[in-house]
Amino acid sequence: MTHHLDRIARTAAAGLLAFSLMPLTICNAASDKATPEPQKGAGGKVLENDVKSQTDEAIKHKRKEIIDEAVVALTETKNALKVLDEKKTKDALAALERASGKLNIVLAREPNLAFAPVEVEVIAHDVYTSLDEIKKVRKQAEEYLEDGQVQKARRLLRDLASEINISVTSLPLKTYPTVIAAATALIDQGKIEDAKLALEAALNTLVVSDHIISLPVLRADAKLTRAEALAQKEGRSEEDNKTLTRLLNEAREQLKFGEALGYGTKKDHKMLYAEIDQIENKTKGGKYGKGFFADVKQHLSELSRSIFG
Repeated sequence: MTHHLDRIARTAAAGLLAFSLMPLTICNAASDKATPEPQKGAGGKVLENDVKSQTDEAIKHKRKEIIDEAVVALTETKNALKVLDEKKTKDALAALERASGKLNIVLAREPNLAFAPVEVEVIAHDVYTSLDEIKKVRKQAEEYLEDGQVQKARRLLRDLASEINISVTSLPLKTYPTVIAAATALIDQGKIEDAKLALEAALNTLVVSDHIISLPVLRADAKLTRAEALAQKEGRSEEDNKTLTRLLNEAREQLKFGEALGYGTKKDHKMLYAEIDQIENKTKGGKYGKGFFADVKQHLSELSRSIFG
């Protein structure tokens, strides 16, 4: 998980930097019920409960999309390939018949479905570092690129991420059933090696789509949600006011962290910072009210969609 960064020039400064940029990666297959455990991350923070609950909900939603019949079809394809290696053609035909039957069920239910999800993998990638260190790494990478040392820049930048990646693997329903039928015909013709090649080709056509959640943006949103509840409170105590100020500052810091990592443009973040400044002005001196956070929350949502689609 931790990548040793190969350094030739500027070894002293870059070497110290490499150890401060250690990513943490966790994988959970679709069959696992567990989701990523809270992890230390940006600025020494952890995945707070409110942040973790949002990521858990997104993961849960993707896992609900898995189609059981497609999972069986994939498993039976692998079984067929295995028994063909053992020269058990009857068992292979039976496995492919089961696979074909399950795919027919999927297509009967949703004739226009292009991809049938069969697996979800969750990867949490976060960095143990500070905002200043990220800026140093970016500067170093830019210098490498200017010198034409692309691979050194790539090794530096590959760990600059703070995100949850929900990776969904799907069967392509326009081609997969056809290949299963073709492999079955090849087995009937005694062309076992050709059938194996066809099944291997089918397994190589699985489509993987990534759904990425930016942790700095999500953390900022969580901070603002908590701040909004306080901003609406009439007669806030001095402690409440301090908490409100702290939450707004922490939201701003998370956005700065996200900006440094490239989650959004300078223009995007300039607008968000200005909107947080406006909230501070509207809530000064114990002032309260509703609707103060509408713009910034909307623009955070738009930022997430614009980054990852």
